[in-house]
Amino acid sequence: MDAAGERSVSVGVNLGIIQTGDRARAFLGPPVPLGRPQEALAPVPALVGLPRRPVRTFVGRERELAALSGATVTVHGLGGVGKSELALQFAYARRDRYSLIWWVTADEPAAIESGLAELTYRLHPDGRIVATDREAAGWAMTWLQTHPGWLLVLDNVERRADVEPLLGGLTAGSIIVTTRRDVGWDEITDETLRLDVLSPPAAADLLLTLGRPEDAVLSPPAAVDPWPTPGRPEDAALSPAAAADPSPTPGRPEDAVVAEVLAAELGYLPLALRQAGAYLRETRTGLATYLADLRTDPAGTLEAVAAGDAAERAVARVWSMTLTRITELEPLAIRLLAVLSCLAPDDLPRDVLHHLGEARPRVDRALGVLASYHMITLTGTTVAVHRLVQSVVAAGQRDDRPETLRAAMRALTETRPGGDASVRPETWPRWATLSPHINALARACPDDVGGADLAALLGEHALFDQSQGRYRAKFEAEARALRIEEAEFGPDHPFVAVRLNNLANTVVALGYPADAEPLQRRSLAITERAFGPDHPDVAIRLNNLALTLIDLGRPAEAEPLQRRALAVTESTLGAGHPAVATRLGNLAITLTELGRPAEAELLQRRALSTTENALGPDHPNVALRLTNLASCLDALDRPADSEPLLRRAVRIMEATYGPEHPHVAITMGSLGIVLLRLNRPEEAEPLLRTALATGEAAFGPDHPETATGLANLAAALEALGRPAEAVPLQQRALAILEARHGANHPAVGRLVSNLALTLATMQRFAEAEALQRRALAIAEATRDPAHPEISRRLLHLAAIVDRQGRRAEAEELVRRLRTPKAGGSGLNADE
Repeated sequence: MDAAGERSVSVGVNLGIIQTGDRARAFLGPPVPLGRPQEALAPVPALVGLPRRPVRTFVGRERELAALSGATVTVHGLGGVGKSELALQFAYARRDRYSLIWWVTADEPAAIESGLAELTYRLHPDGRIVATDREAAGWAMTWLQTHPGWLLVLDNVERRADVEPLLGGLTAGSIIVTTRRDVGWDEITDETLRLDVLSPPAAADLLLTLGRPEDAVLSPPAAVDPWPTPGRPEDAALSPAAAADPSPTPGRPEDAVVAEVLAAELGYLPLALRQAGAYLRETRTGLATYLADLRTDPAGTLEAVAAGDAAERAVARVWSMTLTRITELEPLAIRLLAVLSCLAPDDLPRDVLHHLGEARPRVDRALGVLASYHMITLTGTTVAVHRLVQSVVAAGQRDDRPETLRAAMRALTETRPGGDASVRPETWPRWATLSPHINALARACPDDVGGADLAALLGEHALFDQSQGRYRAKFEAEARALRIEEAEFGPDHPFVAVRLNNLANTVVALGYPADAEPLQRRSLAITERAFGPDHPDVAIRLNNLALTLIDLGRPAEAEPLQRRALAVTESTLGAGHPAVATRLGNLAITLTELGRPAEAELLQRRALSTTENALGPDHPNVALRLTNLASCLDALDRPADSEPLLRRAVRIMEATYGPEHPHVAITMGSLGIVLLRLNRPEEAEPLLRTALATGEAAFGPDHPETATGLANLAAALEALGRPAEAVPLQQRALAILEARHGANHPAVGRLVSNLALTLATMQRFAEAEALQRRALAIAEATRDPAHPEISRRLLHLAAIVDRQGRRAEAEELVRRLRTPKAGGSGLNADE
């Protein structure tokens, strides 16, 4: 006869048994009953049913292990954070304390039933013959209910409802639940434990231990410099932001230092650390090499596992199952996660995600789903995501990535503060919160994807970097914005003029005014062609070019540009506008440089008054005006009038920027110089040391502002009778300025003169005379003949010559003196 239907059979004659289907049973005798569960004794020794032995290297979880001692404990956390391993370590270490330990994979109801059934089959081997899985699971439940002292682990629970009946019915022993979801476990279990990533030291130790072959010895890492020292501005390029600096610390093994950085890149996630360690151990790959690979190809590197490792335990695959489940529950959640992968991992303002074109309640629901799976950390105001989750999600986007990047950019743009951050301190807290996310987006977004919108966001954020003294970051952002807008709009568009102007300002701040001048002249030409000669933007370009010319030692060229800029600004914006105060103050600086401080004082006082009226008495621009007025009064030999102005300026600057900002350092240095003028070097020295340290940290060791700080501190040391300590500071400052400005810049001349005077106090007259003659030559070559600097140089040279017994020659130098105008630059304490 023919058989029909799945697994059917047909036979002619059968003298035995035919079985079909899974778990088909046949009995050749009377069945063996399972018996009453309560009468089945607990095994001796205890039955331990664990999926594997725990790993030997287990660090940084002492507190969490202790927390598992409760009757019913839920451990929840991100996939890969080590929940199952924690439970395994606990169960194995305490296996002698329980009458039975049983492990059940609990990701779905069928798996829970099967796991409980297996317990029955271990306790009652005949049960596999006489009972179905459902019957066996029920028998196991009754056994657990009627026997004390056992431990049950329900691993990887997906839905709370799947295990609630078990938790309600099992009270005679202990239960550990592990789950990726945070869904109100505290309501149905005695304790809940959120398992976080490892601490940085524990993570680094784990990497070093796991990644070292048994026959290996510690050796320096490969020649990898992930964070190169910035060079000149024109050589700079955008580089990733670092969580840590792998530069070796004296006295510490280099492998340990690189391990700390690699652990940070892996987000201190135990699964990722173990995966990396196993790969390093097997392949004999160096820590630095793996770090470089991870930064170049994070998704591919995360997929790599050692040959003996189960591929499904790779980080990317661990999370792929979670992402699939989240997609089924709430597709918007995956879109939000994709946007989060474009940004920094920590502390994104939650409201940014409310600007993605979706209703706020739906966004909040989607965030709740992500938080329940621990894919994000959600508070009432912020969202955070593990950096490896970001890498995995970003790698999975492919064709959708450009639109996701643009969506993230639009959300940041719509939630940024308005106005110019460089002059609006009230916007700084918001900018500070958004700043790491803008930087992360800039690294992830190609120029052709971001386009002009990215350039605009970079340009606005660069003004915030400027306000915080981050000139290198500002330069990189402005250079990139310029490149994008030149490609988008052409080389002669007004937008390009703005970028050129801002980039040039940053180049000047970095100490390269010669590189800034051609950028500014090009910006001025574009602006005049676009708007005509009397537009306010033309005044801005004229003003900035003039300031660069002053830095280049060419104040005579700067004056007519500044007067024109002042006239345009007053006629277009009105006499009370803050921009007019800026023009007045800058013209006054030029007049002081030209040896006309009396004219400058009137302009500085008007600039101060205008700024206070327009912006209030505590605005940072007021502090700038106070500092410039004080410098002008100092040039008029009125240091006593300067001191209260500078003390007020320092208070405003510190309140606005904090004590470590370079603006504070510059103002504090000016106050120190005034105290020297007032013969109070003991008060001046600590101020000048602080100013030097702050300025050098902000600008770097080879910046002109650092040279100013060195020269000012040297002046204080000389005033304290310690010229031998002053000389090396002056020599270092001189080398910095000569490298930046050339040998004949007026600022170089001032430093040469100061060094000569210091050497003269040490009776090194021959050296002092040669330097003072050089300083005089620089002044005569760069200054108007009536400039007071020339008179001072002649006077100083005459004194040095006279000290060497050459009275007639000294008198001849004095006769060359014009009537000197007292005062000088804040760079020098002696002039």
